[in-house]
Amino acid sequence: MGSRVRVLNATHVRSPETSNPLPNNDDDHAIKLSLLDTMFLPYQPMRRLFFYEGDDLPPFPALLRTLQSSLAATLAVFTPLAGHLAVSSPSEDVVIDCSPSAVSQGVRFVEAEYAGTTDDMRRLASDAEAYAQLVPTLVVTALPVPALAVQVTRPADTDDGGGIGAVVAGVSMCHGVGDGQALWEFIRAWAAAARGGSPALPGFLPPVFDRAVINRHPKAEAVSRTFLRIFAPALPMMNAFPKPDTTLQGRRTYLLSARQIRSLKQRISPQSNGNLADGDGVPPSTVPKPPTTYAAVASLVWTGADDDAYLLFTADCRARLRPPMPAAFLGNCVKLCYARATMGELRDGGVGALARAASAVREAVREQLEDPLGDVDRWLECYRAVPPDRFVQIGSSHRFAAYETDFGWGKPSRVELAAVFVREFVAVVSVVLDRGCMDGFEANFLSQLDGLE
Repeated sequence: MGSRVRVLNATHVRSPETSNPLPNNDDDHAIKLSLLDTMFLPYQPMRRLFFYEGDDLPPFPALLRTLQSSLAATLAVFTPLAGHLAVSSPSEDVVIDCSPSAVSQGVRFVEAEYAGTTDDMRRLASDAEAYAQLVPTLVVTALPVPALAVQVTRPADTDDGGGIGAVVAGVSMCHGVGDGQALWEFIRAWAAAARGGSPALPGFLPPVFDRAVINRHPKAEAVSRTFLRIFAPALPMMNAFPKPDTTLQGRRTYLLSARQIRSLKQRISPQSNGNLADGDGVPPSTVPKPPTTYAAVASLVWTGADDDAYLLFTADCRARLRPPMPAAFLGNCVKLCYARATMGELRDGGVGALARAASAVREAVREQLEDPLGDVDRWLECYRAVPPDRFVQIGSSHRFAAYETDFGWGKPSRVELAAVFVREFVAVVSVVLDRGCMDGFEANFLSQLDGLE
């Protein structure tokens, strides 16, 4: 589709102060990236869209004022997100530049308009081709690059004096700054500030920026340098991963109710399927325990594989490092894990296939996260060993509670990834596949959902 979004105004939101100090280091205005941050430097930014609709939405000018003032208050606590990914001198380390000159530039805040009615705007929630127009651009091919940008889009028939009926908030964050957990901690704090005037509402944990636990690993510096030589051999230029060709992709989103997820876990669980081992070819010694929600949904997706297959997924390592990182750590702290199964194990249908898929995910977590950084010097080797046409990559997590993002005018009607990193990707549960594979995947996926009500 041609561009139907035009920019009305672009400003910068600046924090009046910094209330959360950076960790002590040689330069208090720079955070050196850890090896886990460096691993994500070439990735496209994380881009999230929040669709809101309803008669309770405030007039657009009032909505903008709320989002801008609350963003400023949140940036005072999430200081690195007001900074830039940059190259330090003379060490040529890649850092998050939080110096006064970098932070004072503020976060780009785009006000935009969609060339359509309010009803057209509401239909955008299911129009994947429009998503890229609803998020602000962050180009990661050369440093420095801002850590964060925001865009808010209204329909063209909006009357500034009244409610707007529908609005889309888009957020882009450089992956080198932090992972999905970091992004969602920021979004939750921003929404809390919009509702209550401050991100520090009851239960709020200030973000932690200190990467010392990761950087002290004996292999950290060498592996980080290896990553940097591959991803950015000619700093400040970067070898960013190319965007996949969206014209070849189909995208569909599936909403699973809490009841369906409970039913799925019960279907897989041996406690509710007493003869699972005998009836479905699963040896008693390998009968899986009740799966987590993530493993259950991953198995539902993975049983659509067409051949000997790998499931690639990122797993949070905060609680698994020794010593553990705080849950509020603002940075990258995930590891890419690999689960493997054969076509026969995944395609024979029934509870057995789901159970084997869930068991493979659990086993991958057990084996590969016992010592998350122990094999860090072999990560590139492991990734390159996976046949590129034999894996499904799954990301995001139900734990992020995306549909609880309330800026003061209710929960979103839809939350979507505006862009994906690879050609085929599943974010629990938005599915991006080659168009020719989508109908077959959906038929299998929906057949597995039968009886889960």
